[in-house]
Amino acid sequence: MAEPPAEPTSTRLYFHVYLGLLALAVVTTAVAFADLGRFSMVVALAIASMKTGLVLLYFMHVRFGSGIVRVFAGAGFFFLLILGALTLGDVVTREWMEIPVPR
Repeated sequence: MAEPPAEPTSTRLYFHVYLGLLALAVVTTAVAFADLGRFSMVVALAIASMKTGLVLLYFMHVRFGSGIVRVFAGAGFFFLLILGALTLGDVVTREWMEIPVPR
């Protein structure tokens, strides 16, 4: 099994990731003021996913962590997907049933 890459000793990589996060924050702000119509939410979620990935990989040390760290990070992401799917299922099916209004 391949070993994960050695963790960098300099703060240079973390500084570049930080600058990337700042750039993505500026892009997020620009998208908030731009009228993209139906795609505003999609673009905002894509940018948020990129920022989450950077934080997860570098600042939470998943990229340079051992296999068990990656397993638990993946398990957390898996349960987040389950939570999102169940919530989406609830929201989508709310119109299927009429709720009687008491008189």
